[in-house]
Amino acid sequence: MNYRIAAPLITLFAISACGLSSQAAPRTSAPPATTPSPSATSKPSTADQDTRPALAQTRSTKSENLKVEVVGLNRVKGKHLVAQLRLTNTGSEQLPWTGEMGDNTRPLGEIRWASGIGVLDAQAHSWILPYQPAGSPCLCSDQKRDGLGYFIDPGKSISLYAVMPAPSGNPSTTTVVTPVGPPMTDVPISDDPPVTPSGMTIPDPDAEPVTTATRRLVTPSESLDKSEETADDGRDLQVNLSSDVLFAVNKATLTPKAKAVLARTAKLIDASPGSTVKVEGHADSSGNNAINDPLSTRRAQAVRQALSALVTRQGVGFQAKGYGSRRPLYSNDTDEGKRRNRRVTVTFAKPQSPAPAAPSTTVTPGATGLTGTGQADGQPISMEITGLRRLPGGLGLLTYRIENQGDGEAWFNELHHAQDWMSFKYQAAYNVRLTDVAARRQYLPARLQVADDKGGFDSYCACTDVSGVRLNTEKFGPGQQREFWSLFALPEAATTLKVKIGNFRDLQVPIQ
Repeated sequence: MNYRIAAPLITLFAISACGLSSQAAPRTSAPPATTPSPSATSKPSTADQDTRPALAQTRSTKSENLKVEVVGLNRVKGKHLVAQLRLTNTGSEQLPWTGEMGDNTRPLGEIRWASGIGVLDAQAHSWILPYQPAGSPCLCSDQKRDGLGYFIDPGKSISLYAVMPAPSGNPSTTTVVTPVGPPMTDVPISDDPPVTPSGMTIPDPDAEPVTTATRRLVTPSESLDKSEETADDGRDLQVNLSSDVLFAVNKATLTPKAKAVLARTAKLIDASPGSTVKVEGHADSSGNNAINDPLSTRRAQAVRQALSALVTRQGVGFQAKGYGSRRPLYSNDTDEGKRRNRRVTVTFAKPQSPAPAAPSTTVTPGATGLTGTGQADGQPISMEITGLRRLPGGLGLLTYRIENQGDGEAWFNELHHAQDWMSFKYQAAYNVRLTDVAARRQYLPARLQVADDKGGFDSYCACTDVSGVRLNTEKFGPGQQREFWSLFALPEAATTLKVKIGNFRDLQVPIQ
């Protein structure tokens, strides 16, 4: 496979742990391609002598012997962020790192880059990844160009960098994300110039045109009675009202039950700062356009009329339109997918929310011990929730551990068996639900949205990936543990939520 390498870049800094240089070192071109083998491509790293203290650390879900540490996080010129990570092989065998650190939302073939290093911009509801220069997947460490090799030797380390936009709001801390393990929260951001290990050159993102690479973070939730589901992208709130609840079959007259469902939506619109509300009717793939188009239009008009009477805020305008079956949210190959596609979607500016409630004083940060047990391939499997933490921006991070407690190998595939699997592009550990019992509302794993070449978008789970190079993530050897995670929206007033992971028992989990 051939790769294009970016032209030499002017360095942003030439600062090392040994001192400060006022001259920018040129970037070198990539070495000739070779067949990857441990003997040919495993090289000592410039980070072997890197003894900087870690700001945060995590472990790879696929390989517990790969330790990931943040050793530098610097805001530059008030608008860029330089992240430096150290990968250490704590095991006795060589470990590959290239595919592990690649961003799975980019085209396949860019795996040798550290393109998956990023940060969570909670205020903007987005996932920030390294800049993309012309002719190069990202402004980040490259295995060939930087002479890092394909593998990390036992007991050795390599250091990687990634340059990206700084998170909005000038925060003092942020959450660092990688493809290999749970996000690292509350990592301090320094406004001092980055200090790098000897031999590392950080490119200047202002030296050539670059494209930002951000993923919109969407947090879904749904009522337990399946009457509606919402999707919050930080800017707009999209409320999908079930046509099966609002209308009789092939009718556009609202049912008695519709009033209660629409009343809740009207309250959300009253709390919104926006002046425009879009009401869109949608059908499943049954029937044809001659039937679906006018029916979806009449249903949208019926909801618009009802909402305009229920909303008390002045100056709100409504737009109604029907799309028939042309904009499905889910696959029409299943009855559940069709049910969800039969909907009226109401979209408006996200309601303004009060400050989150303070955590319960009875909750101990870092508390563990919430466990469940099960079976997989005849082996005893255990699960332990290690944290449900509230993050800025109304977000939450759930972390949990799965362990094979038997004496034989086992596949635990329950993590990717979920009713909404069809809404994601790749397999992931999305069979996790949080439930606010008092509010009768369920929260689903967050989604990363990436525009596709057809004018739509692909959705990726903001949770542990179990596809691609991480395909064996759900395979456990005897006694083996793996760490998993998911991002969610968290209700503001809740101090505990019911958590359901795979086929393990329900657990009441305190929010930290």
